[in-house]
Amino acid sequence: MADDFSFSIKDYFGVLSEAKTGWKLELNMVSWGDRPAKYDLRSWSPDHTKMGKGVTLTKEELSALKNLLAGMDLG
Repeated sequence: MADDFSFSIKDYFGVLSEAKTGWKLELNMVSWGDRPAKYDLRSWSPDHTKMGKGVTLTKEELSALKNLLAGMDLG
């Protein structure tokens, strides 16, 4: 089983938080293994060579999440 995989950050949207180590929780558009890019929320090392666990969402899933968050009372 190959451990090699490729990824390419196609678009950067922003940082949600930053750890003392310099790792940042970011929302990006990422193409995994030359597949079409999807919205991706995960932690990245400062040079983007290492990543933490995250979640990858389609446009429809991100839209549904946006609607859920809009309806939440975070107070």
